[in-house]
Formats: sequence, C-alpha cells, structure tokens
Amino acid sequence: MTKLIVALHGAGLAARLRAPELRETLAAGGATAVQVHLDDTEVAPAMMRFGPGARITALVSVWTEGDPAAAVTAVARIAGEPAAHAYRVHEHVRLDPPPVPDGTRSDALVNLALLRRPASMSKADYLRYWLVEHTPIAIRTQNTTGYVQNTVEEVLTPSAPEVAAIVEEHFPMGAMTDPHLFYGSRGDQDELERRITELLASVARFGADKDLDLVPTSRYHWNL
Repeated sequence: MTKLIVALHGAGLAARLRAPELRETLAAGGATAVQVHLDDTEVAPAMMRFGPGARITALVSVWTEGDPAAAVTAVARIAGEPAAHAYRVHEHVRLDPPPVPDGTRSDALVNLALLRRPASMSKADYLRYWLVEHTPIAIRTQNTTGYVQNTVEEVLTPSAPEVAAIVEEHFPMGAMTDPHLFYGSRGDQDELERRITELLASVARFGADKDLDLVPTSRYHWNL
C-alpha cells in the first residue's frame, strides 16, 4: 500500500474535494482511502498559519494499490490545480485520531506541517531525532488528540519543493485561540511557559523552528 500526500493552492476547493467524483475516480484507480484537509472557515481563527512557500489551502492524502501518478493526476484535475505538490510518504501513526464516520468533519483543529531538513543534518540524524527523540516531547507538551508522522520517500511532481516530512497533529477546536487548551496546561501560566520552552527547544534541534509550512485544517476521511 502506498500513501500519497498532495498539497493544493487554489481557492474554493471544499466542494470539489468533498464531491463524489474524487472518491469514485480514486477508487477506480486502486485507492482504498482518501483524506481531505481544508483550510476553511471552521479553522479561520487558528493562531498559527505560515510558510515559506505559496499558501497551501488544502491537502489530500490517498492510500492506494494503484499507480501513484494516476492518483496525483486525478487529484490535480479535480482540484483544478495546475502545479500540484505531491509526495510519496511512509506513515507512522503515533497517536490514533478519534474515529469519525466517513465524510464527517473531525471535531478537531488538525494542523499539518511540511518540514524541511536543515543542510547541517544528515537524513539519518534528522529522522532519528524527529521520530525517536522529538515525538514523546511533542506529545507530552501539547494537548494532542491525534499524531501522525509521514516521512517523505519521493517527490512526485517537478514543481514540489523538497520536503523531508509531513506531520498531522490533532487538537481540540478551542485550541485555535486558547494557548492553555493547545498545550494542555489547564490555565497554569508557569506550566504553559514550561511546555512551550521544552517544545521549542526540541523543535530547534532539528530545524523545525523555521522554513516550514503550517496549515490549520478541517479533516474529512473516507474508506473507499
């Protein structure tokens, strides 16, 4: 099974990406599941949204046994995206998101971050730190309800920037505007500052304190 993540940049993608055509086309090509992430009005109040590249407005994850190129082409065509950024990834589910019925919005703020490896770190050192050392720090210093890591194995489209990894983190909806709810500090200012300090120190150790795209999203999942 291959997992693909496609980053899109157009406006008004919700109707196109949630319509049956995308799921039917992908299923006909061998896909078994699809997940749509939308930077939409539901997450407009989110405190963080940034990146060095063009603003990402949606991301589509596809799990497929078919031709990856055909799946990417289908997503780009249906989204009306002239230059989709597509990646083949290896998925590491560290904290299962709460299940929801197919096509139902997850009751969560779902942040997706596209991470770039600094030139000063080898790929092996980068992945070891992120997957082994940073993961428990990220989970214990934030109020995450789901945590999925994706290591990029191949860049599939010529316009896509080099990205080392893509992480999917789920938070309560109130975390969009409440730092205590985001970090799980329960109103304790000293604990909030301690958690932020610990997290940011770890983030800086593998270069994720800069040159990353962070996209707040609404998440929809379908099994095909």
